[in-house]
Amino acid sequence: MTNPLASGSLEGRVALVTGSSRGIGADTARLLARAGASVVINYRSKAPRAEKVVGEIMADGGTAIAVGADLTDAASVAAMFERTAAELGPIDILVLNASGGMETGMGDDYAMRLNRDAQVNVVDGALPHLAPGARIVFVTSHQAHFIRTVPTMPEYEAVALSKRAGEDALRAKLPELEAAGFEFVVVSGDMIEGTITATLLERANPGAIEARKHDAGRLFNVAEFAAEVASAAVDAVPTENTRYVGDTSGFDSGDKA
Repeated sequence: MTNPLASGSLEGRVALVTGSSRGIGADTARLLARAGASVVINYRSKAPRAEKVVGEIMADGGTAIAVGADLTDAASVAAMFERTAAELGPIDILVLNASGGMETGMGDDYAMRLNRDAQVNVVDGALPHLAPGARIVFVTSHQAHFIRTVPTMPEYEAVALSKRAGEDALRAKLPELEAAGFEFVVVSGDMIEGTITATLLERANPGAIEARKHDAGRLFNVAEFAAEVASAAVDAVPTENTRYVGDTSGFDSGDKA
């Protein structure tokens, strides 16, 4: 996995990546740690998997801790930030990577609770613990970002709508964030090969990944997209606070924010 961040460039910084015990979140955390950041690996229920990521980072010479938190539970989120502050200090980079909604047995409203309500609550809970000039990065998909104007697969629609609702709710906080000196970037990516979401979509709609790959020309894999997320944590804030990753031609409907 090629690191787009220079070694030592994040020395002395603290990064918290939600949903980082696997996939894009884990690879993003690894890249931030290799650049020198002390990293919090957040997980909901898979402690051994999170501790494995921590072990890999530490074996590579980095600093990391695993902190469990159910992002839909306010007390759990508060405890996560309190532990982070106590052990590592103020947060310079907050990556909102955790999302879901296609799981079974979580309730009909789970997608909205996690992808909208929890994202706002996490940011609100983080504000007292952010370092001056901190950067917040919200990770989403083209299928969600453009859902208001471009339909998506029925199997993903509820998730896409909830992700867009979360993005909108966070964008509404931009004046508050900017007034406090904090930065905000949305990273919108095409379907990513190797993610749990892509796997679930393929299971529900066989051929979906290959069809999207055909339309887009190519799809990013987990490591490639994680590199874009890590870059978004340090690069200049893009136009309309949005970094697009992968082909957007199929979504080009004028809705670019």
